[in-house]
Amino acid sequence: MAKARDTKTKTRIQREKTEEILAAALDIFSSAGFRGASINEISKRAGMSTPSLLYYFQSKEHIHRELLSRTLLVWLGPLNLMKDSDDPVEEICTYVRRKLEISEQFPRESRLFANEILMGIPRAEQSQFDPLRSIFDAKIALIESWVRDGRIAPVDPHHLMYSIWATTQHYADFESQIKELSPEKMGTLFRDAETHLVAMYRTMLVPNGPEASE
Repeated sequence: MAKARDTKTKTRIQREKTEEILAAALDIFSSAGFRGASINEISKRAGMSTPSLLYYFQSKEHIHRELLSRTLLVWLGPLNLMKDSDDPVEEICTYVRRKLEISEQFPRESRLFANEILMGIPRAEQSQFDPLRSIFDAKIALIESWVRDGRIAPVDPHHLMYSIWATTQHYADFESQIKELSPEKMGTLFRDAETHLVAMYRTMLVPNGPEASE
């Protein structure tokens, strides 16, 4: 029998059940990783029996693949929006802001992505990252052109991108640590992080020379 997720048109109830399963699985995968999750645990979290869940998804692998595809779309959004600009420093700072918004609004998705990188991407799912590779390469080339034209300070585009990812995703991936170490910061955490990180990257990126003074 065809799975509900494979049908062209789902009923409202089928759509709702699919989203309930994915939400439950996201909770578990983002905290326990793929290897630490089980189909029985996911079905219990979703409030349904395992046979009922298997009507919608054939296996834990199929649920995980769907979540990873969705997470990559979220991840690629801010990167896709980075474009050539008359003010490349501000364009990169805008990217930093968007990445922080992702960490604030989608912390579980960020942790899911981080878990996959840390544990190693299964060979069967490596092709899912092809869009990220192609877009990443294009943005690296864009940043290289800004450096070459003297529009931003000389930086290594790869390390710039990795540092932006590390500093912005930290607020989602290590949320429990921040709550433990800096509980007084939680109320304004992302607003303060934006102020700090944008100032830091702007200082790093503004080129030396007369055009840099404003």
